[in-house]
Amino acid sequence: EVQLVESGGGLVQAGGSLRLSCQASGFRFASWAMCWFRQAQGTEREGVSCITSGDGTSSSAEFVKGRFTISRDNAQDTVSLHMNNLKHGDTAVYYCSATYDGFLAESIPIPGSMTYWGKGTPVTVST
Repeated sequence: EVQLVESGGGLVQAGGSLRLSCQASGFRFASWAMCWFRQAQGTEREGVSCITSGDGTSSSAEFVKGRFTISRDNAQDTVSLHMNNLKHGDTAVYYCSATYDGFLAESIPIPGSMTYWGKGTPVTVST
């Protein structure tokens, strides 16, 4: 059974940091590109950051560049999102997802192209 289990969300003040983690199981993690998406209440799900299966090249949305960093540990089947200088607008449920098809450089796949999803972890940034 494929599982993606996110953790690390919570309440943080603006300007603070959080580290999200996603534990994968049930598929060959090292062969899959991994992404983080987020969805704020009343909005569509949007891509945040992705990392390739091979050389670990990453791609991030403009609104998080310079603040968020994605990384993966293929030995532990985990992908992480380090979030710094958090803003109120970063408040959302954050989802871990996987795609076998990879993604174009400097781009984020659309949600519909992802195969596996976690259930999400909520992040609330207070002002």
